[in-house]
Amino acid sequence: MSMNDDVIGKNDLLFAGDQDDDLLLFADEDTDAIDLPHSGREPWIVLIADDEKQIHQVTKMVLQDFELDGRKLEFHSAYSGIEARQLLQSKPDAALILLDVVMEQEDAGLQVVKYIREELKNRSIRIILRTGQPGQAPEKTVIMDYDINDYKEKTELTTQKLFTTVVSSLRSYRDIKTIEKSRSGLEEIIKSSATLFELQSMKKFASGVLTQMTSIVNLHPNAIHCSFAVTRGVEDIYVLAASGDYASSSDKKARDVVPTDVMDQIEQAFHTKKSSFGLDHFAVYFQSKMGMENVIYMNGFNELSEWEHYLIDIYCANVSVAFENLYLSDELESTQKEIIYTMGEITETRSKETGHHVKRVAEYSYLLALKYGLSEQEADVIRLASPMHDVGKVGIPDAILNKPGKLTQEEFDVMKTHSILGYEMLKHSNKQVLTAAAIIARQHHERYDGSGYPQGLKGNEIHIYGRITALADVFDALCSDRVYKKAWELDRVLELLQSERGRHFDPQIVDLFLGSLDEFLAIKDQYQEARQGD
Repeated sequence: MSMNDDVIGKNDLLFAGDQDDDLLLFADEDTDAIDLPHSGREPWIVLIADDEKQIHQVTKMVLQDFELDGRKLEFHSAYSGIEARQLLQSKPDAALILLDVVMEQEDAGLQVVKYIREELKNRSIRIILRTGQPGQAPEKTVIMDYDINDYKEKTELTTQKLFTTVVSSLRSYRDIKTIEKSRSGLEEIIKSSATLFELQSMKKFASGVLTQMTSIVNLHPNAIHCSFAVTRGVEDIYVLAASGDYASSSDKKARDVVPTDVMDQIEQAFHTKKSSFGLDHFAVYFQSKMGMENVIYMNGFNELSEWEHYLIDIYCANVSVAFENLYLSDELESTQKEIIYTMGEITETRSKETGHHVKRVAEYSYLLALKYGLSEQEADVIRLASPMHDVGKVGIPDAILNKPGKLTQEEFDVMKTHSILGYEMLKHSNKQVLTAAAIIARQHHERYDGSGYPQGLKGNEIHIYGRITALADVFDALCSDRVYKKAWELDRVLELLQSERGRHFDPQIVDLFLGSLDEFLAIKDQYQEARQGD
């Protein structure tokens, strides 16, 4: 078959076969990549795998002005199955591969298909198989046996057909990635709903909302979720969650990290209590029944349709209900923490002990728990529960509790009952923090060698919460003034801890404490007592 422009125009037939004299010929060019003007959005990455250099040239020429969703094409070339595998590894986010069947081997292209789907586990990339020798890979067999998305004989692949199949493939890839993003966002929301009482649950939920929002209308991942809040009596706008270019903005005041032009849009939404939509950005305002105000800002996309506006409004209306529930949960948890902490301080005040004792014990215990290898969540439980270690002292008479001199044996026996009294006060709750507080109240005077009270427990019979709080409590008590003694010098305290290693204290916990002494001393300095006259 010969090429005759009177019969077949070059815009009507792209490939007429594999013989050299049947190919459209163009001047040699650099075929490894092609520079295309960019619209500001990331281009679609297209791989061409074919052993005929002219196939690469013609494909790029035909598609050089191609654009879909405001995104151009970025081409990368491979001339064998081996090169195609290497290219696929270096371009894992490729959207489409135009793949020849026969290259260095008769089934090289089919082996690349298996490599993509079975070894790389890449189910997203769209595969268009092109062949000039259909007898080597019959369409029916290939379609049934290989996970490809389109099959084209080069003799039938006109310019229009190539354009159509590329559009169809990229749309499929776009929709697959949208579903993947949606699933990722949904996973974040499910995770947050399973951990509603974790400190970061609101932030996890907000992050999931941003991911879901970008997937709804296939937006660029640049997004910020801001909340209007009062912190230490000051009203301000805070970044609850962020993604894309704004990812590092989370947990900060919005005006300190958000670009001025973006901040203007966000502040306007809070001020007017209305959403606004621009050509390439929007600021959606929504408010819960309790008055919790939020603005979600996104940019970097094409103009949204009326239907997409509607989707976003409906989604935010539903999300506001979920945020309200999370907010109420956080408020309840914060109230519970405050009550627990206050109870510890009441005990401390009544016994005329140092004002920041429970704060320091809480922070020492938290840090020790992390050093010991407990999870962040469990360490936080110990931090919340340890201030209750001496709550039973509310049942000890003042004459004994605040006696400046040494206690008699009878008085000491009464003092020792505070561990049981505290346990009895707390044991009836099934809440995690109060359950931990009950354990600590009863066991923080047990000794590793079994000589402690009230049960005479030994070694690992003592709960790890009790072993950790025991060292934290004694260290702080020795470093502080009490009605019956002056604070010890640090060297004397450390000497005692070392001498009581394996006797009073768990040796591993002593080693962890002494090995990170600077961190514990920093806590001690942070919560220093006010000096008389200050």
